Order: sequence, then structure tokens, then C-alpha cells
Amino acid sequence: MRKSKSFGDHLVTILAYLFIGLFGLLCLYPLVLTLGVSLSSEREIVMHGYSAIPQKFTLNTYIYIFANSGMRILKSYGVTIFVTVAGTVGAMIITSMIAFALSIKSLKYRNVIAFLCNFTIVFSAGLIPWYVVCVNYYGLKNNILALILPSIFSVWNMFLMRTYFSSISPSLYEAAKIDGASYMLIYWRIALPLSKTAMLTVGLMYALQYWNDWWNALIFINDKDLFPLQYYLYTILSNVNAISSGRIPSGAAAGITLPSETMKMAVTVITIGPIIFLYPFVQKYFVQGIMTGAVKE
Repeated sequence: MRKSKSFGDHLVTILAYLFIGLFGLLCLYPLVLTLGVSLSSEREIVMHGYSAIPQKFTLNTYIYIFANSGMRILKSYGVTIFVTVAGTVGAMIITSMIAFALSIKSLKYRNVIAFLCNFTIVFSAGLIPWYVVCVNYYGLKNNILALILPSIFSVWNMFLMRTYFSSISPSLYEAAKIDGASYMLIYWRIALPLSKTAMLTVGLMYALQYWNDWWNALIFINDKDLFPLQYYLYTILSNVNAISSGRIPSGAAAGITLPSETMKMAVTVITIGPIIFLYPFVQKYFVQGIMTGAVKE
């Protein structure tokens, strides 16, 4: 016989839903505010401040961005998508392989390799030596690899994945070895399927890193055809701020009124829009990964 819930249980459930709903609205408000400001008139924003509800609704800011740089933005979108996909796939392959190798306790010099990896987190050679090595030795200048290779491996992500691989029972590996499986087969058929949560988590970190990256473009790229989305929108915003603040030759901006405040918000919407729409489709895989191994027969 099913026991009915008491009044206290119903009260706790209601309070929990209210708390989660309120927290969700607090998280959603900045996004709504950003969209509202980007669709508002620049004059109204200057006079009355930011508002989640568009003040004197207008698309002038988006028209200005795409009318002056429409094809460039589409091309930069293509560059960013390619860099994000190729970089994430390459980074996941390299990171997961190293993490799996370091999770094998019988690996020779395992602790030495882990120490050398950890050493790079604490100490680095600095920006100038890093730049010299990337440009003079690896030839990462004005080519698409300059946007991928410098960020293709993260020691932090590697140690995170190693922790997941280490939690897998060694008896599974031993049984596979008895059946004649190589370590590559064990990695591909056993370790990866049992570490979906780690793969999805680290993969999302790498994807967001590549999608939001503009630093590598600033350092290595001069060709506008290779500008990623973040860096190209950064240059647009910098030019608008320079004109609005008067940091240009006298008379060069005569009669020009640019939407500097709404421009910031419009650039943010253009940048994060694809990620927001993509996340609901990725979320179900996170749930599946979390539930993997939660129920034992």
C-alpha cells in the first residue's frame, strides 16, 4: 500500500521548487537584460540606464554590425566553428590518451611524467619565450593551426580525466588483457565508455575555451580572413569605443553617432547565442553520463 505524503513533505517540495525557480530566474535575468539592452535605442539607454525590457525597440545596432561587417562576421563564424570542433576533438584525443596512460600503475616512470606535467602548472617560461617557440620553431603565424595548437592540451583537464580513469576497477583491464586486448583496445572499448561524464565535462571545457578564445588571434594572426568571431567582434567594439571616446584624429568622426553601449550587449548576444541554443541538445548527454554506473545489477 502506497503511503500518502504528509503536509510537511508537500511543504518541503513546494519550497524546493520555489527556491530552484527563483534561482533560475536570477541566473536568467542577466541574459534577458543583455538582450533587452541590445534591442534598445542608444539614446534611451544613455538617458534612463539599462532595462530588461527594450526601451524604444530598434534593431539599429544589429543592422550597423551586419551592414558594415556582415560577410566578415559570417566568415569569422566559420573560422570559430572549425577551430572549436577541430581543437576540441584533437584536445580530447591527446588529453584522454595521456590521462589513461598515467592511470595505469604499471607504467614506467609514471610519477616522473606526472611531476613534469604538474610542474608546468606552477612554473612557465613566460610570454616572450612562448611566442618565440610558437612562431620561430613551430611556424604558428598567420595559419589556422595557430588558433588550435597552443591550447590543445591542458594539464588540469588531464589530471581530471586521470582521476576518472583511475576509479575504474583494474580487474576489468586484467580480464581484457587475458583475452588478448592491447592497451589501445582497452582504452577505446573499456576506459572511454566508462568515463562518459569526464569526457563530456572536459570536452565542454575545451569547446568553451576554443569558442571564447581571442588571445591566440591577437598574438599570432594578422590576416583578417583568419580572425575568429571573438577577436573580430572585439576589433569592432574597440573601433566603436575609440570613435565614441574621441581617440581618433580630429574631424574623422564628424557627425557620427555610434551605439557604443548597445553595441557591447549586441556583441555579447552574437557571441553567446549559438552556445545557448546548443546547450539544451547537449544536456541530455550529461545526464546519461552522470547516470552511467549509478545503478548496479
